[in-house]
Amino acid sequence: MSKRILSGVVVSSNSNKTIVVEVTRRVKHKLYKKIIKRAKKYHAHDENNSYKKGDTVTIQETKPISKLKSWIAQEISVGGDK
Repeated sequence: MSKRILSGVVVSSNSNKTIVVEVTRRVKHKLYKKIIKRAKKYHAHDENNSYKKGDTVTIQETKPISKLKSWIAQEISVGGDK
Protein backbone atom coordinates (compact mmCIF):
# COMPACT_ATOMS: atom_id res chain seq x y z
CA MET A 1 0.00 0.00 0.00
CA SER A 2 1.36 3.42 -0.90
CA LYS A 3 2.21 5.95 1.79
CA ARG A 4 0.38 9.25 1.91
CA ILE A 5 2.36 12.39 1.12
CA LEU A 6 1.19 15.79 2.34
CA SER A 7 2.57 19.31 2.05
CA GLY A 8 2.31 22.01 4.68
CA VAL A 9 3.97 24.77 6.67
CA VAL A 10 6.10 24.22 9.78
CA VAL A 11 4.39 26.00 12.70
CA SER A 12 6.70 24.74 15.47
CA SER A 13 10.20 23.30 15.64
CA ASN A 14 10.87 23.69 19.37
CA SER A 15 11.05 19.97 20.21
CA ASN A 16 14.16 17.89 19.57
CA LYS A 17 13.84 15.90 16.30
CA THR A 18 10.16 16.86 15.98
CA ILE A 19 8.35 19.48 13.93
CA VAL A 20 4.67 20.38 13.79
CA VAL A 21 3.34 20.81 10.26
CA GLU A 22 0.01 22.47 9.49
CA VAL A 23 -1.63 21.07 6.36
CA THR A 24 -4.42 23.17 4.85
CA ARG A 25 -6.98 21.71 2.46
CA ARG A 26 -9.94 23.21 0.62
CA VAL A 27 -13.35 21.52 0.85
CA LYS A 28 -16.87 22.36 -0.22
CA HIS A 29 -19.34 23.03 2.61
CA LYS A 30 -22.15 20.45 2.57
CA LEU A 31 -25.03 22.86 3.05
CA TYR A 32 -23.80 26.19 1.66
CA LYS A 33 -21.66 24.79 -1.19
CA LYS A 34 -18.97 27.38 -0.46
CA ILE A 35 -15.28 26.48 -0.61
CA ILE A 36 -13.76 26.69 2.88
CA LYS A 37 -10.32 25.97 4.30
CA ARG A 38 -9.70 23.22 6.83
CA ALA A 39 -6.36 22.87 8.63
CA LYS A 40 -4.86 19.99 10.61
CA LYS A 41 -1.56 19.74 12.45
CA TYR A 42 0.73 16.72 12.18
CA HIS A 43 3.81 15.89 14.27
CA ALA A 44 6.64 14.82 11.98
CA HIS A 45 10.10 13.36 12.61
CA ASP A 46 13.04 15.63 11.75
CA GLU A 47 16.25 13.65 12.32
CA ASN A 48 18.73 16.53 11.87
CA ASN A 49 16.61 19.40 13.25
CA SER A 50 17.04 21.05 9.84
CA TYR A 51 13.54 22.52 9.38
CA LYS A 52 12.60 25.86 10.89
CA LYS A 53 9.32 27.65 11.55
CA GLY A 54 7.79 28.98 8.31
CA ASP A 55 9.37 26.40 5.98
CA THR A 56 7.09 24.64 3.49
CA VAL A 57 7.80 20.92 3.79
CA THR A 58 6.59 17.61 2.41
CA ILE A 59 5.80 14.85 4.93
CA GLN A 60 5.36 11.14 4.30
CA GLU A 61 3.36 8.65 6.33
CA THR A 62 5.34 5.93 8.13
CA LYS A 63 5.00 3.45 10.97
CA PRO A 64 4.42 5.06 14.38
CA ILE A 65 7.61 6.56 15.82
CA SER A 66 6.04 7.72 19.08
CA LYS A 67 2.60 8.43 20.54
CA LEU A 68 2.00 11.42 18.26
CA LYS A 69 4.54 10.97 15.44
CA SER A 70 3.75 8.79 12.45
CA TRP A 71 5.09 11.09 9.72
CA ILE A 72 8.62 11.85 8.46
CA ALA A 73 9.68 15.20 7.02
CA GLN A 74 10.95 14.58 3.48
CA GLU A 75 12.09 17.84 1.88
CA ILE A 76 11.64 21.58 1.78
CA SER A 77 9.30 22.50 -1.06
CA VAL A 78 10.30 25.20 -3.53
CA GLY A 79 8.85 28.61 -2.79
CA GLY A 80 8.67 28.27 1.00
CA ASP A 81 8.74 31.54 2.94
CA LYS A 82 11.21 31.85 5.80
